[in-house]
Amino acid sequence: MTDSKYFTTTKKGEIFELKSELNNDKKEKKKEAVKKVIASMTVGKDVSALFPDVVNCMQTDNLELKKLVYLYLMNYAKSQPDMAIMAVNTFVKDCEDTNPLIRALAVRTMGCIRVDKITEYLCEPLRKCLKDEDPYVRKTAAVCVAKLYDISSSMVEDQGFLDQLKDLLSDSNPMVVANAVAALSEINEASASGQPLVEMNSATINKLLTALNECTEWGQVFILDSLANYTPKDEREAQSICERITPRLAHANAAVVLSAIKVLMKLLEILASDSDFCAMLTKKLAPPLVTLLSSEPEVQYVALRNINLIVQKRPDILKHEMKVFFVKYNDPIYVKLEKLDIMIRLANQSNIAQVLSELKEYATEVDVDFVRKAVRAIGRCAIKVEPSAERCVSTLLDLIQTKVNYVVQEAIVVIKDIFRKYPNKYESIISTLCENLDTLDEPEARASMVWIIGEYAERIDNADELLDSFLEGFQDENAQVQLQLLTAVVKLFLKRPADTQELVQHVLSLATQDSDNPDLRDRGFIYWRLLSTDPAAAKEVVLADKPLISEETDLLEPTLLDELICHISSLASVYHKPPTAFVEGRGAGVRKSLPNRSASAAGEEAVPEATVIPNQESLIGDLLSMDIGAPAAPAAPVANTSNVDLLGGGLDILLGGNMSETTNNAAAPAATAAAGGAGGLLGDIFGIGPAATTNMIQIPKITWLPADKGKGLEVQGTFSRRNGQIFMDMTFTNKAMQAMTGFAIQLNKNSFGLVPAAPLQVAPLQPSQSTEASLSLGTTGPVQRMEPLNNLQVAIKNNVDIFYFACLVHGNVLFVEDGQLDKRVFLTTWKEIPAANEIQFNLHGIAGTADTVAAKMTANNIFTIAKRNVEGQDMLYQSLKLTNNIWVLLELKLSPGSPDATLSLKTRSVEVGSIIFAAYEQIIRSP
Repeated sequence: MTDSKYFTTTKKGEIFELKSELNNDKKEKKKEAVKKVIASMTVGKDVSALFPDVVNCMQTDNLELKKLVYLYLMNYAKSQPDMAIMAVNTFVKDCEDTNPLIRALAVRTMGCIRVDKITEYLCEPLRKCLKDEDPYVRKTAAVCVAKLYDISSSMVEDQGFLDQLKDLLSDSNPMVVANAVAALSEINEASASGQPLVEMNSATINKLLTALNECTEWGQVFILDSLANYTPKDEREAQSICERITPRLAHANAAVVLSAIKVLMKLLEILASDSDFCAMLTKKLAPPLVTLLSSEPEVQYVALRNINLIVQKRPDILKHEMKVFFVKYNDPIYVKLEKLDIMIRLANQSNIAQVLSELKEYATEVDVDFVRKAVRAIGRCAIKVEPSAERCVSTLLDLIQTKVNYVVQEAIVVIKDIFRKYPNKYESIISTLCENLDTLDEPEARASMVWIIGEYAERIDNADELLDSFLEGFQDENAQVQLQLLTAVVKLFLKRPADTQELVQHVLSLATQDSDNPDLRDRGFIYWRLLSTDPAAAKEVVLADKPLISEETDLLEPTLLDELICHISSLASVYHKPPTAFVEGRGAGVRKSLPNRSASAAGEEAVPEATVIPNQESLIGDLLSMDIGAPAAPAAPVANTSNVDLLGGGLDILLGGNMSETTNNAAAPAATAAAGGAGGLLGDIFGIGPAATTNMIQIPKITWLPADKGKGLEVQGTFSRRNGQIFMDMTFTNKAMQAMTGFAIQLNKNSFGLVPAAPLQVAPLQPSQSTEASLSLGTTGPVQRMEPLNNLQVAIKNNVDIFYFACLVHGNVLFVEDGQLDKRVFLTTWKEIPAANEIQFNLHGIAGTADTVAAKMTANNIFTIAKRNVEGQDMLYQSLKLTNNIWVLLELKLSPGSPDATLSLKTRSVEVGSIIFAAYEQIIRSP
């Protein structure tokens, strides 16, 4: 009979009956009773009253009964810690049992019982089990170390378990090695420092690769994930590792295959891209990825999301495998949409005919979402593969002739983009588009049609009538359509002023007087003032040549893509978001990135990663051991990175504008300047009048070392930033009775790696004399996290003694000159950073307008990306970058006439928030 009988409902008085059965002398009766207890516990009944009786059953040789009792203990030990201590002796005894299964069971159970009193007794048995003669016990003990680290990290470090765990990497049994790697990875992720606990070297890697061939599939995953964190010292070693990992690509388990691909993708960065080996490896990566698409839909989807990343990084890998991404009739919608996306990424001149044939077929399917995406895909093909554009347009026209409403609307949206990409080439189809005007009911399609009419008004005889028909229901239109209507009518007026004056006055009146939408109203006023003051300038602004659009607008930002490649086969690769965006706490500060290609001949420069700040250790010891007389390390020169605005007015999408329109007006400021400078009314509207000169703030000096602590030496100082360099500006005063000579300075490890860039130059100081000294600082020194973060510990030596003091570095001197983000990157980064990383702060005592505040901030390397007025409040969107490459995004909300403001800050390293806020207050209150 099966064990299901134990789960049947029982009568009243059950606990009492179980109690007597548990104390029965017969072993079979005891086992039956424990099974009933476990069954009751499983269905949620409280059987904690039986704790002493169940614990008494531990003294048995029956392995099945012992497992059941241990299961009960794991569940109830936390609620009955005093009773659980009774079981300790049995645990310790079982850890020395002759049966390895019992030894492993005992140490595993002790690791799962999260009770401090029991944890204390776990150390000795665990130490023995880590050196046990049986590999099953050793592999169980390895995992137990990770569990113990989660309960008490200090105990694991103090008792030397980490060293024992590292020794297991050399174990003869591959499963022990795999579990040791898994435990070390787990501990490493939970470690506050984020620094690797095991230094991966060639010898360690060789041991892992040897174990890789013999351990189980999940052991292989652990080892491969560990190998992914290793960067080979040269191309030859990378090639050797690739050769030994490549056989894993043929594994039956999809997790092993993806983990192997992750390691190979990383190693490909180190190999010379033009080598035969690299070409051979690229060919080998395609078949396993294709094989994954033969699995069940859920696995297919995960594989497709990973393939999407791989194709963006290395499209060559799957360039000949287009057919496997063709959609099957029985694919779930989520698989279909993902396949469609990859098809577009792989489309090129050689396969475009195949792709278009497929897409046309998909556009006749019954699934509306899929059809819409297929029609959009045709448009993307036209933009991506120029020779196919004519065929794509022809296909879209055929689809419009079907008169299926949602197909027609999607087709019009993508044709608008085709017009943007190929101006004056396919305008002959406009008449066909106008025939379908009455069927359009979706805002995006209506807005696209309005844009086409406005852009090509000179070719459409009845353009004024068509736009007028839209104006009849202007108030009911979506904001996107209203904005396009306003611009389209102004374009029409500038092209045919004679017969459209009434129309333009009507639309301007609707936009400025009858609308509650601030974006629409502001745009209306800009056009009104432009047209009334300088129609020639208006023509140059509104009818300016628009920049061509490109297809790959949905590509991931390169640094994010590199990070996601390092997370292939994890949730991050499915979400297409870094782990910090959806996992809080563990490992949040550690960001992975691909290694820089070793081909230095290519002249590529490595992009500096944000410095990870380690925890603060013993600081005074470091200061006391400093060699004060040692020459200062030279500071690295500050790299000036140009920030090219790739988007023009694109941030307005985030701030409440319309994509095509903001792009239309991207050239506005330049055109206006050409038409007569940025001054006058137009300059006033755009906020680009002559800028007031503002300098970086100078914080007054304060006393860092008083004379009574410095044996007569008084040091006053402050920090400043000049020409991209940080300076310690100090005043030395000798209040002693003797001359002071031989000055030298040393800085302790600090959060920002500040070190003297040159020796301290102070002339001999006579009694009652003062002298000024300015010490330039570099940011290439050793980094160690301080509390507070901007704390700087200083040692100054002279002929009298060595003096120690601490001072706070002003936040504004840590803001670098290349801290201006591109608008698109700002928008993407703001969305990526989790909401938990947003901090708000209230500012008081603000004087001046939003423009004066923005000017002050710019002078202090806080750059305004966009400015907007929302419900009477001025919003400034700003960015800055710290010397350790940490980016900070800010939103400043100002109320005109009010001395108070709200500052919202988003960054991946929220610890810097207090420094930013303090700097903001100092800057904003400065005269």
